[in-house]
Amino acid sequence: MEQSPLSRAIKELEEELGVLLFARTTRSTRLTRAGTLFLEHVRRVFAALEQARESVKAAANGFHGQLRVALSDGITPSRLPTLLALCRLEEPEVEIRFFEVPLSQQIKGLHDDLYDVGFAQSDEVGDGIVAIPVWRDALIVTVPARHPLLAFKRIPLEELLRYPLVLCDPKVCEGHAKFVDRVLRRADMEPLVAERVATCDLMMALVSAGLGLGFTGAARIAANPDSGVVARPLALRVPPLTTYLLHAEGQPFDVLARFIERVQAIESPEAPRPKPGHYSDSLEEPAP
Repeated sequence: MEQSPLSRAIKELEEELGVLLFARTTRSTRLTRAGTLFLEHVRRVFAALEQARESVKAAANGFHGQLRVALSDGITPSRLPTLLALCRLEEPEVEIRFFEVPLSQQIKGLHDDLYDVGFAQSDEVGDGIVAIPVWRDALIVTVPARHPLLAFKRIPLEELLRYPLVLCDPKVCEGHAKFVDRVLRRADMEPLVAERVATCDLMMALVSAGLGLGFTGAARIAANPDSGVVARPLALRVPPLTTYLLHAEGQPFDVLARFIERVQAIESPEAPRPKPGHYSDSLEEPAP
């Protein structure tokens, strides 16, 4: 769009709203506080409109329901194929759509009804959101092949902190990053961070290339046996890396309730399935 009609459209919008959306100087143009607030609402409107379009397309393709699932913290993909296969087997008429978003965006989307359910590695979600612990993994150190630390079967934290680390970006993987940070702070040493990455896949690639050491869950290592890294546990006891299922407070609608049942069944497939419409909101702590 040329500048003249764009400026005219902005002016008409500002007159309609009765506020200035942009602060203009001879050197720059920036959003005002009102403009920033309006932009947040507009983004949600367009997201809702896009979801409405997708829902109509899904209905035209034979789907009779939809579940919008948000994923945060680079959630381990090893269980997702099993979960999706179970969903397709038991409810093939329900379309499942995934959205990879930071935790803060997921929480906001659950409040704004942009997502029905989400997965994250944090239960610090504030009021109005239920966090159900569903999957637990041992925290594993990822080490390049032929690294000196492989002399240890269980790596002491002080030895680990002598080497550079490849850690997840806290803005992208907030829950995972906070969990690892709490572990690292058990030692009175400042970690040397070589890289901050947005995905565990990139972390594994950089560790394999020898740029540093990383952290991930045992399930991810099991799902990627040819990743080129060696897995070692830490020498100290740390709590498991827990994946939480998040949804807005209130009784889940039927499709969501059945989805939660399937998620909980994946951890222990031999366990009896919950009765329809009911699910457990807690897991027992692992035995010491």
